[in-house]
Amino acid sequence: MSTLLAIETSCDETSAAVLRGGNGDVTLASCVILSQDIHRVFGGVVPELASRAHLTTLGSVVDQALVEGAATLGDLDGIAVTAGPGLVGALLVGVMYGKTLAYRLHRPLIGVHHLEGHLFAPTLEQPGFSPPFVALLVSGGHTLLLDVQAWGRYRLLGATRDDAAGEAFDKVGTLLGLDYPGGPAIERLAADGAPGRYRFPRPMLNTVGDEGPDRFSFSFSGLKTAVLRAVKASPDLSRDRADLARGFQDAVLAVLVEKAVVAVETLGYPALMLGGGVACNRALQEAVRRRLGPGRLVVASNRLNTDNAAMIGAAGFFRLDRGQQSGLDLEPRADLPFPGLEAGSPMLGSPR
Repeated sequence: MSTLLAIETSCDETSAAVLRGGNGDVTLASCVILSQDIHRVFGGVVPELASRAHLTTLGSVVDQALVEGAATLGDLDGIAVTAGPGLVGALLVGVMYGKTLAYRLHRPLIGVHHLEGHLFAPTLEQPGFSPPFVALLVSGGHTLLLDVQAWGRYRLLGATRDDAAGEAFDKVGTLLGLDYPGGPAIERLAADGAPGRYRFPRPMLNTVGDEGPDRFSFSFSGLKTAVLRAVKASPDLSRDRADLARGFQDAVLAVLVEKAVVAVETLGYPALMLGGGVACNRALQEAVRRRLGPGRLVVASNRLNTDNAAMIGAAGFFRLDRGQQSGLDLEPRADLPFPGLEAGSPMLGSPR
């Protein structure tokens, strides 16, 4: 049995985890996640502050993960670290720390793609989960549909043309005067909103019935503009805030759910996997279950859907089992290409 240390510093969570196993049988021994609350003051992530916070706290987070995982540095058989995409300065902290440990311990270093980590997150709680399935990855930096034919073999069905869904939630949260991050705040507020009072556009929903290249594409910038206009037109924002939040959330979820469900039905796959921070939205999960029926939605717990090192370790184990490792010349990339993406699919990789 192998022991792997995983490190995640792609944005504003400093995380480390210890995992044990191999050959597809992986157990999570510990996972420590330290969120950087300083960004709430600015209403969004400040890259320089994120990097400094990682520098200050990563060593302590790794130490705590080792203690909770009943492991020492000498027990480690490999180091997995997020190599991208993300904020370059933040990624650099984790990559340099991982490279230093790998060099010092003479252990393999595995650079992991952050989004592939999200794909593996459910396997830590549902060991029997495996491809084929459709994955809807929705976060502050990404919104995309993937055809997961096998672990390590992926086909991009569609991605956002502009803003990610999570970014739209954050920006609309700011428009409504809510705390950062906007997603959880909007979800709580929308629960008290009147459905149908504000019916915002469902961007690119009409393309789902086509066979063209935009069938599974997304766009949320225009929706943000529509909400902005409604907010400015409101004579009493305190009265309308919940209804605006409900109208916005309903519009986003309608597009996400319809495109994801059509992708599952088109491919004839048994399951849809939800991943990323927006996957924590209960209304999104319930809407998918209503459309697909029982037992066809696979989603990890909230702790494993937000940025965390456990999912990086799970993907790292897969790569290590295949004999893949990175050299000590590994460099972080904000535009890191998605590994195993089928030829002809756009190369994914963009900053958060």
